[in-house]
Amino acid sequence: MELIITEKNNAARRIADILSDGSARTERVGGVDVYAWGTHRVIGLAGHVVGVDFPPEYEDWRDVEPAELVHAPIETRVTKPDIVTSLKRLARKADRVVIATDYDREGELIGKEAYELVREVEESVPVDRVRFSSITENEVKTAFANPDELDFELAAAGEARQRIDLLWGAALTRFLSLSAGQRGQDFISVGRVQTPTLKLVVDKEREIQAFDPETYWELFADLAGGETTFQAQYFYDDDGSEAERIWDETHATDAEADLAGAGTASVESVRRRQRTDDPPAPFDTTQFIKAAGSLGFNAGQAMSIAEDLYTAGYITYPRTDNTVYPDDLEPAELLAVFEGTPFDEAASSLLAGEDLEPTRGESETTDHPPIHPTPDVPDQGDLSEDEWTVYELVTRRFFATLAEPAVWEHLRVVAVAEGRTLKANGKRLVEPGYHAVYPYVDTSENYVPDLEEGQTLSIDAVDLEEKETQPPRRYGQSRLIETMEKLGIGTKSTRHNTIEKLYDRGYLEDDPPRPTQLAMAVVEAAEEYADLVVSEEMTQELEAEMTAIVEGEKELEDVTADSRDALDRIFDLLGASRAEIGEHLRSSLKADRTLGPCPECGRDLLIRENRYGSYFVGCDGYPDCEFTAPLPNRGEPQVMDETCDRHDLHHVKMLDGRNTFVHGCPLCQVEDAESTEDTVIGPCPECGEEHGGELAIKHLRNGSRLVGCTRYPDCEYAVPLPRRGEIEVTEERCADHDLPKLRIHDDDDDEPWEFGCPICNYQEYAARQNGDLESIDGIGEKTKDKLVEAGIESVPALLKADPDELAGEVDGVSADRIRDWQQSVG
Repeated sequence: MELIITEKNNAARRIADILSDGSARTERVGGVDVYAWGTHRVIGLAGHVVGVDFPPEYEDWRDVEPAELVHAPIETRVTKPDIVTSLKRLARKADRVVIATDYDREGELIGKEAYELVREVEESVPVDRVRFSSITENEVKTAFANPDELDFELAAAGEARQRIDLLWGAALTRFLSLSAGQRGQDFISVGRVQTPTLKLVVDKEREIQAFDPETYWELFADLAGGETTFQAQYFYDDDGSEAERIWDETHATDAEADLAGAGTASVESVRRRQRTDDPPAPFDTTQFIKAAGSLGFNAGQAMSIAEDLYTAGYITYPRTDNTVYPDDLEPAELLAVFEGTPFDEAASSLLAGEDLEPTRGESETTDHPPIHPTPDVPDQGDLSEDEWTVYELVTRRFFATLAEPAVWEHLRVVAVAEGRTLKANGKRLVEPGYHAVYPYVDTSENYVPDLEEGQTLSIDAVDLEEKETQPPRRYGQSRLIETMEKLGIGTKSTRHNTIEKLYDRGYLEDDPPRPTQLAMAVVEAAEEYADLVVSEEMTQELEAEMTAIVEGEKELEDVTADSRDALDRIFDLLGASRAEIGEHLRSSLKADRTLGPCPECGRDLLIRENRYGSYFVGCDGYPDCEFTAPLPNRGEPQVMDETCDRHDLHHVKMLDGRNTFVHGCPLCQVEDAESTEDTVIGPCPECGEEHGGELAIKHLRNGSRLVGCTRYPDCEYAVPLPRRGEIEVTEERCADHDLPKLRIHDDDDDEPWEFGCPICNYQEYAARQNGDLESIDGIGEKTKDKLVEAGIESVPALLKADPDELAGEVDGVSADRIRDWQQSVG
């Protein structure tokens, strides 16, 4: 038997389909899907199925000091026992093993882990390695026809990263968390890459906070020559250089008066020139994330969708530093497959050209090509809207790299009135070039008429604008990743994950990212007491050592030892300042949760979390003051800058993915709920006939709403209502339950939602939860079959699934799409 091991289940399914020419069947081995045909079996891992950790005796934070972790032994543990058991069972029967994990440092390490698991049960079975950059029929079959060997040095570099990240993360996280008294889920996370990245965001925020705006003026005049009017700006000589910002108010008002009184201006010069606008270089990972960001995708979303498209065989591997196409890429052949598709016009226009010489970027590597589409072109209906948007971006970028440069014509007119110089710059797109196939770059034109020197123009209007200089812009996620790349922080495969971790740990909020008070405190503490923790140079040094492993210049153990030595130096600095660090962190943690004054005692109201993980508002004076107020039971609360005029409290936003909403002032919510009388709408179906119970619309203190019996708690009958929107009780009644139908007016929607009878609505909802997958919008027979193959056979199973893990197992379905389905029924 030949056993093939891939990195994920959906890759296993596709590779089996390619190699078997569509004849592969699905078998279950130890509860894990395996794809079989003839004597071949393909099993997909779930990324790393083993991981590194310290021995169990180091897990207790009370008994083991953080510094002891620096020199603690590191062991490997199985993290996915079901997959490991199945893999070993298959390996015992194998005559040959082929490792087909992703072709990068991480994929090589996952392949080495699989190799070692195979060797535990079969010491002599041949093990080959195949590598490919796209999961297409041609490339997969070519790779399997030309197997190679595992690159143990490349895998060792990945293992070094695992060890170093464990040492830095565990030791420093434990130190800061214990210093601040934060245990359990509220620990303070520190990482070798994430903390220098966080410092970039914090430094930018400091620039913004320190920014002192300055007032300046800009002066414009509307000039007319015949029937044409255009705008020109006043320029003056500022120490020998042209300046458009006027910093002196007197100068500004004098110039305004001169131009307003002049009436006419004379054209002093007209300069014409053409500028060539070159097509962009092919996509590497960073530039892809940047381009996707301009379409509204954050870094994590962009990479998740790109990975789904890669696994489905539609684009090449999305983790690459390469910006030069390989020599064996035939642009004309690849363009030809897009004829007769939605890209027909663009592809045909390029094929009609004389030369298809692609652009070249500055970075040329040999592991993967730049990101580009494969010959397997999907139908638009096979992809979600987001997937198609990203696919079109990648495809059109490929087109752009084969297109001609664009040509712009620039016209500059200089006119003078009363000794004051006015200048106007016009531009016009003469040859669209690559813009015709890549509509993601601004091509707006600015019209200025073609005038002659000496021509007289009338001054129709003069406008003096007072402005202020603006603070630096925060990093957008894509610009932050570009900066990380420039500084050598992280890798193409890890940078977007690092940013996601900073959000998950409560260090970043909003987009563009803004640091929380805790983030500021962590960086400040590190800078003052151990600046190696936030040093980009230290991160660069460790990255260089990992690269040296790949090149055979260093050994895994040597690099691990160097990292332990660096941590020893850090703990020498931290140890003496533990109390000061803890106090600094505690005060910042409190600042991030503070809402305003308690209405009963005047001390601070804080966002708190109970033992069950629910959030509420509580007084900092507890137990002397027991004032509390509820918060919604879904989402994670975030303190907003906006404050309430009635209670002087900060508003609260509940972070809940796509369902994030503003809760507002917690005290206003309580008062509004208490002032809302229950609205009786009809008889209770359980106790109405016997006890006269009635159903009423009820508003609970936690923000929930329901239709419940007025005899509660004697009768507990209740059905839920939507949390948001104004409820209207209509005149139309339900024939089955003799209740009025309801209508929901949501501020975000122009049209009200016809909610109907609350009992009928709830019965339909319950039926959907227990019903067939095809009852959910967007799940057709084909998609249902894919979900069932992944073990999702019912709506309850779908609701319990982790979207990211499930997306990795279901070919062509993104995590965001799964979340949409879950939201629609949950």
